[in-house]
Amino acid sequence: MSCAALAEAIVKASSGDAPGHHTQAQAQALKDVLVVLGSGDPTKLTLDPALRVPLATALADYAPDLHEMLGGIGITDFLAKAAPQAPPWQSDGTHHLTVFADTLRGVVRAVGQDPEAYALLRMTETRTTAQRLAAVPADATDYSLSVPPTESARALGTLDGIAEAVTHGKDEGQARAWRKTVLDTLLDGQPSPKSDKDPRAAHLTAAWLQNLKNASKEERFDRLRTQGVDMARTWAQERKMDEQTQQGLLAKVERSALTAYREIKL
Repeated sequence: MSCAALAEAIVKASSGDAPGHHTQAQAQALKDVLVVLGSGDPTKLTLDPALRVPLATALADYAPDLHEMLGGIGITDFLAKAAPQAPPWQSDGTHHLTVFADTLRGVVRAVGQDPEAYALLRMTETRTTAQRLAAVPADATDYSLSVPPTESARALGTLDGIAEAVTHGKDEGQARAWRKTVLDTLLDGQPSPKSDKDPRAAHLTAAWLQNLKNASKEERFDRLRTQGVDMARTWAQERKMDEQTQQGLLAKVERSALTAYREIKL
């Protein structure tokens, strides 16, 4: 079987009828692929180019699970069921994909060698972040208020670290070309299905993309590093959060993103 045919088979076997909704067999199919790929040193995993975008497409179909695994804060269920022999588990009418963090990071890093594949996963996480923020109740306080933005910032910070790892060792021209393609794909607005059903989530996504577009070309890629804070700030302002609460929360969000970024090994 060629790599292109294998990639097509993986997507077909693991994709649900709707994004985020999967049978046990579909979730198990993708878990088996990730476990096999992650069986060695995750920082040294390489993939045939024909596998990269299809694997990103398959992962994007599990956007809520991807968010939980990348965010890694309130994931008791995921940690307990991430072992290779543990079957996909069911809740809310779907079966969930769960693998160890190092396995997922290694696969995302290998997939991310293709800038369009990386952009697809980045946009998928952007939309999930917007959905998580939009779903926070108006009367939320303390943990209920702080976890969604800090968990989202951690997921985005992990992707920032992976971007750094992907471009590490490339010559400046190659790194610049990779970053440009990532940004062009993000700003094109087509790297993943437009599945924002909540207009508030769609607005948060659109606002961040517009802010990215408004930045100078020299500054745009650096703006990815502030995405968690930028989206949390827009969300907090639209909630009319008082200044003291907002500043305290944004400080936590920034620390969460930075910690995740530093955890990625080059």
